[in-house]
Amino acid sequence: MGLSTSVLRPAILGFAHHRWVEGLVTRTRAGRAVASRFVAGETLAEAMAVTRDISGDGITAMWSVLGENVESAEEALHVREAYLAEIAAARSDPALDVVVSVKPTHLGLDLSVDACWSILEPILAEGERTGSWVMIDMESHAYVDRTLEILRLAHDRWPRSGVAIQSYLRRSADDVFALPEGCRVRLVKGAYLEPKDLVFRSKREVDENFRRLFSTLLSRDHPIDVATHDPSLIEGVRARVDAMEDGWSRVEFQMLYGVRPDLQRSLATQGYPVRVSIPYGTEWYPYLTRRLAERPANLWFFLSNLMRTR
Repeated sequence: MGLSTSVLRPAILGFAHHRWVEGLVTRTRAGRAVASRFVAGETLAEAMAVTRDISGDGITAMWSVLGENVESAEEALHVREAYLAEIAAARSDPALDVVVSVKPTHLGLDLSVDACWSILEPILAEGERTGSWVMIDMESHAYVDRTLEILRLAHDRWPRSGVAIQSYLRRSADDVFALPEGCRVRLVKGAYLEPKDLVFRSKREVDENFRRLFSTLLSRDHPIDVATHDPSLIEGVRARVDAMEDGWSRVEFQMLYGVRPDLQRSLATQGYPVRVSIPYGTEWYPYLTRRLAERPANLWFFLSNLMRTR
């Protein structure tokens, strides 16, 4: 079991929930400096600027306005306008290839499935009308069943919708068999602090499950977004898909803004489809803590910036 998964990851995610820690990070130059590495900025215009920049390297984009767990329908409706603005902005520039990613709790899932669906549906409809993909993000284990319920509602009416599946969760091995036929899947490892009995605890197990899930999805003809920076997993996918006729028509690599840009450019230069997730917005703290927990190098980057600001 790697140090990052067995010790650092749960420690960082648990520690980060303390309000005084959040206040310390969000108010310091160090916190904002690290956030700027992983977050495009606070506005959609800044996300568009980053998208245009990486498009020069042959890399496409996925936009995500940061935030989660809204507490009222009014908040969720405000967020919906932000997502609709993303779709409009993406279509305003034909040169941009952009997928929109939505978080269910950002659209009222904590209120009810019905509330979330009523707020999400116009986004899906607009995505379908304009030819834009809308991907539904997967959050912690408590939301999986409700998120999959929303996906089934979405995909039945709006086929240009998909969902994220996490190889970290044990249940994902069964969930992939209940997905709508042919729906697009963003395969990720997972970044939430979960009960130990619900997840694979070692990196080796998470990676093995990632490979199994990829094989299952591929054999069931799902379009797959392979969301990882792991060189071993990437090489395995390349070997498998390279051997298929037209395999890359339904498989692409996805990576995070600010993480391994060298690898992103290398794959794109070799002709592989690469899409970068570009988050933006003012509510960056939860996103930042998950990025710090994923890799010790990210944590060191934060601590070194902290030392320079003292």
